[in-house]
Amino acid sequence: MANYVELVELIVRRLVTKPEEVFVSEERSEAGAILISVKVAQEDIGRVIGKKGSTINAIRHVAKAASIKSGEKVDVDVKEEE
Repeated sequence: MANYVELVELIVRRLVTKPEEVFVSEERSEAGAILISVKVAQEDIGRVIGKKGSTINAIRHVAKAASIKSGEKVDVDVKEEE
């Protein structure tokens, strides 16, 4: 089983201007799906999402590619600070 949190955190930390404010967590549903949640500084949200969502979609593709061998379902979501 791959460590999806480390993978996503490595990618996101290299994209943002405040890498110390990156927080990545993992939740598993009862059905076995894995949801990776990413929290970044407010000013870095646009960098992580990208134009028309292209950056976050690329991160999702990398996570899904890493999960193919194990057969797990992985999704990545960016959470906004409340």
